[in-house]
Amino acid sequence: MSVIAIVLQVILALGFFMFGLMKFGAKQMVDEFTRYGYPQWFRVITGLLEVLASVSIFYGIWHEEWAVRGSLLMIVIMIGALLTHIKLKDSFKSLFMPLLLLALAVVVLLINGSHLV
Repeated sequence: MSVIAIVLQVILALGFFMFGLMKFGAKQMVDEFTRYGYPQWFRVITGLLEVLASVSIFYGIWHEEWAVRGSLLMIVIMIGALLTHIKLKDSFKSLFMPLLLLALAVVVLLINGSHLV
């Protein structure tokens, strides 16, 4: 695995880990999930899935099949985030971070995708 791929996976894993942890009670996340119209238990489940995806991506540095699993999970989560922001007609500023994380997850998937077959 190249140094660039490792750096990308570390950045993505750390970002998702941070965003996942925030979902466990940061007032901003509680308020946002209320604004989205989602129950608070869904916020906690989302946070757990984000932490799981980040750990998978990080572990995937040594075991590429885990990077594939983590990136697929991240892609699904980010598609859900994008659809939520689109449904609420949020600004592009609100769409930027989910789009960026989606793009990075797709790149990680492509880098490690040979483990899909």
